[in-house]
Amino acid sequence: MKIGVLIGTNRKDAFTKTIAAYYKTSFEEKGHEVEIIDLENLPSDFTFSALYKKENHPEEFKVFQDKIDSIQKIVILAPEYNGSYPGVLKAFIDGLRHPDSLSNKKVALVGLSAGVLGNAVGLGHLNDVLSYLNANVLGLRIKLGEVNKHFSEGDFTNPIFKNFVEKQINNFINF
Repeated sequence: MKIGVLIGTNRKDAFTKTIAAYYKTSFEEKGHEVEIIDLENLPSDFTFSALYKKENHPEEFKVFQDKIDSIQKIVILAPEYNGSYPGVLKAFIDGLRHPDSLSNKKVALVGLSAGVLGNAVGLGHLNDVLSYLNANVLGLRIKLGEVNKHFSEGDFTNPIFKNFVEKQINNFINF
């Protein structure tokens, strides 16, 4: 089974990439192939070319569509931006082939924030969009509040976070 780990921001040097690497390693240790999908690599004009000229997607965006098509499951890491998830993530989802790109895909959600709520509100917004697109979202949504304080040297320093993330990973494999 091939699992995608989507870095839901295009911010250069985002902490989200660190958490993505953790998920990637965890899935690989359990014998699964992992595809990192990093929105930092989106073409700079994708909001015009991918959203409104879908019949003529640029090759740079087709690479992302191909990655989504090649995976069976996807973990979406969504950092908190202004009380929700990043606009680039919404634009990316909107740019995918509709209506089948995420239909019936199994999805796990992880919210990250410097604040205490771990993007709980943003995950609710994202869940609504994914439900509309007929994705199957795992019930255990991880909310990593003050995440930069609880992760060091490639691992969680907070045992509660570590336990919940490992539980999500195991549940997602069996989902």
